[in-house]
Amino acid sequence: MNDTNTASPQLILALSKGRIFEDTLPLLSAAGIEVLENPETSRKLILATNDPAVRVLIVRASDVPTYVQHGAADFGVAGKDVLLEHGGEGLYQPVDLRIACCRMSVAVNAGFDYENAVRQGARLRVATKFVHTAREHFAKKGVHVDLIKLYGSMELAPLVGLSDAIVDVVSTGGTLRANNLVEVEKIMEISSRLVVNQAALKLKRERLQPIIEAFERASKLQG
Repeated sequence: MNDTNTASPQLILALSKGRIFEDTLPLLSAAGIEVLENPETSRKLILATNDPAVRVLIVRASDVPTYVQHGAADFGVAGKDVLLEHGGEGLYQPVDLRIACCRMSVAVNAGFDYENAVRQGARLRVATKFVHTAREHFAKKGVHVDLIKLYGSMELAPLVGLSDAIVDVVSTGGTLRANNLVEVEKIMEISSRLVVNQAALKLKRERLQPIIEAFERASKLQG
């Protein structure tokens, strides 16, 4: 039994529901791995695959790096936005998977004079869950910000006067337009990365490396 476990160690992959999960499926397929249940319809948080030695943890997107960093998962997929907030400690990031692409942007109420509001030395109230990224962005512009941390419904903050602006991930911009907000500044392009626990990479390299290489090949095809 011990010999079998050594030859084929258990691998745990951390994923979040939604777009990242869906976009990761073809990459897993390229590595010969098929997830046997849909997290949108299953209540299970640990999903089996066609490979008995590979399981998938379904966690909140912002928690993926933490599960991988502390070894509760061997590898995972996380957006650049999440990794910047986490800091990336203890994580190896071998591949930009080029999936779940979007952008980090500043948005304000239509009609708000953003250019005047961010003049050198100005002060701005900004609502975001990406506090580190927002602070760094506005510091480079010489803008003093009062950051208000929110976890959802970011678009509501300017509408009710909680903030002057928001920093959030934007895909199509449809939600912004529906709430009479406009995108006034792009901070960065965002895509999702493969992240690997550094200890797992050493101890389970023989099992992990082919998956990493399959992900890399598949991501290049998508790019």
